[in-house]
Amino acid sequence: MARIVTITDIGAPELDVYARLTQAQLRSRLEPEKGVFIAESVKAIDVALRAGCRPVSLLMEERHLHGQGAALAERCGDVPVYTAPREVLRTLTGYTVNRGVLCAMARPAPRQPEDVMAGAARLAVLEAITDTTNMGAIFRSAAALGMDGVLLSPTCCDPLSRRSVRVSMGTVLQVPWAVLDGWPAGGLALLRENGFATVALALDERALDIDDPLLAGLPKIAAVLGTEGDGLSPAAIAACDYTARIPMSNGVDSLNVAAAGAVAFWQLRRR
Repeated sequence: MARIVTITDIGAPELDVYARLTQAQLRSRLEPEKGVFIAESVKAIDVALRAGCRPVSLLMEERHLHGQGAALAERCGDVPVYTAPREVLRTLTGYTVNRGVLCAMARPAPRQPEDVMAGAARLAVLEAITDTTNMGAIFRSAAALGMDGVLLSPTCCDPLSRRSVRVSMGTVLQVPWAVLDGWPAGGLALLRENGFATVALALDERALDIDDPLLAGLPKIAAVLGTEGDGLSPAAIAACDYTARIPMSNGVDSLNVAAAGAVAFWQLRRR
């Protein structure tokens, strides 16, 4: 049964996870087994619980104790449920808790790239995606549009950052993901060894259109997308098997990486 704890001291150390720890501290890079992440909203927390994530504590507005948060708290078992009015939570966290409920959860054990590739036919590969909103949006599109997994270069932001989890609606916990080593050459070579044709999404006059039948006929595809602004690095483009572009109109030269990912995932999906 949930243990309701009314917040009387916003400086209490047990609340640090919601207010005063950096993303690196939450991630516990030196001791990954102690890492946590924050799921925000009933929807994201529900997805995390169904994915097998272990709750550590909940933070919610008082009004949710007898509303949408009540059943959620019961599902989390004997963990503390910290509660206060909205204005107190805003003072604690430094932002308005729009969804009314936060949950600190133990980070799942990291996967290896080979685990993500096993049995997959469509993968998204991300190079240096550093905006957590874009990361969450890419995962949501990957889940909705048939990608079997996501692989990240070491310079990508953490998919389990609070904003990424929220924007993804929890799909970062549904879509398998892992971090590649030796990017770009080593990571792309590993994909090729596992039977994937690597397709760089880049602005190149020599590129194939994303709807080219040649691409649609490939049995296993890894769609490779690059960082916000600059796009894929020349080294990554050169190391890929194909380069593809999304045809543009009205003088627009490119899409935001999350939007481009959605278009590419739809076009390259398994038929």
